[in-house]
Amino acid sequence: MNTNNKILIVDDIHPIFIEQAEAMGYVCDYQPLIKLDGALQIISDYAGLVIRSKFNVNRQVIDVAKSLRFVCRAGAGMDNIDVPYAEEKNITLINASEGNMDAVGEHAVGLLLSLMNHFNTADAEIRNGEWKREANRGFELKGKTVGIIGYGFMGKSFAKKLSGFEVEVIAYDKYKTGFSDKYAREVSMEEIVKHSDVLSMHVPLTSETNGMINDELLFHFKKPIFFINTSRGKVAKVRAVLNAIREGKILGAGLDVLETEKFPALGEQEWFDDLKKLGKVILTPHVAGWTFDSYRRISEVMADKLAALRED
Repeated sequence: MNTNNKILIVDDIHPIFIEQAEAMGYVCDYQPLIKLDGALQIISDYAGLVIRSKFNVNRQVIDVAKSLRFVCRAGAGMDNIDVPYAEEKNITLINASEGNMDAVGEHAVGLLLSLMNHFNTADAEIRNGEWKREANRGFELKGKTVGIIGYGFMGKSFAKKLSGFEVEVIAYDKYKTGFSDKYAREVSMEEIVKHSDVLSMHVPLTSETNGMINDELLFHFKKPIFFINTSRGKVAKVRAVLNAIREGKILGAGLDVLETEKFPALGEQEWFDDLKKLGKVILTPHVAGWTFDSYRRISEVMADKLAALRED
C-alpha cells in the first residue's frame, strides 16, 4: 500500500485544510472521533498526522508510525509532541501559531480590561440586586507599563493590540535579541519585574517555563500587577497566583489556562475552591486561540506550510 500521500486527521479541523491538501495530491482520512488505541492500529499506513490535542505524539506513537514524515499541529504549542524524538526520526513538525495569534491577542486584552474594570464582579452584583459604584471603580490602561514574557507570534499580537491604549509595552524573551519594534521594547527580566503594572505570559511550555510563575518570582515584583496567562497552564502555579492575590501582589488574574484542565480532574485540585471564590480572578476554558475565525485560519496556515514542505 502506498503511504506516501496519506494523512490521518484525528481532531476536528476546518475542511479548508482537507480541500487544499487533496489539491496537492494527498488523500485525507478524517477521523475526528478516533481514540489513541484506534489511531495506533492504523497510523503505520500514513505519511502525515494532523492533531490538535487528542493525544500525545510520544515515543510510543512515533515508533508505531513507521511511515510518518510530518505532523501538523492545529495550534501553536508543541508540548503534546515529543519534539526531539520526532526530529531524531526525521519527522517534520508543522504548527500554526500565525493562525490564532490575533485571537489570543484579543482575548488577552479582553481579560485585562475586564479585570481592570471589575466586569465579572459588577455584573454578578447587579444581578444579585447590589449597586456598588465605589467598590467597582476601575483602573485605566493609559500610562501603565505592560510586561510581556515571550515575544513570538502571540506576544507580538498582544503588544500590537495594545498599541492604541497609550501604554508602554516592554518584553522579555530568553531566546531572542534585537526584537524591539514599534509595539514593544526589549528589556531584561529584571526590568519586567521592576516596571510592570501588567504581566502577560506568551511562552510555550518547556522544562524551563514549567512553573515559571511561582511564589519566588512574584515576590520580587516591585508593583502590584494584573496577571494574564493565555499560554499554557503549567507555566503558572495556581497556588502561587492565589497567594499573590491575597498578599496584594496581584490585583487581578485572567487565566485562560490552568495547571489542570477539564472536569472532573479540575474540580479535584486542592486550589480549585479558593480559585472559584476569588472575585479577582476571571477564568476561561482554554479558548483564547479558539475562535470561529481562527478555526479556519489555522487550517489555512497548516495547508500553506504543507505546500511549502512539498516544494522543498
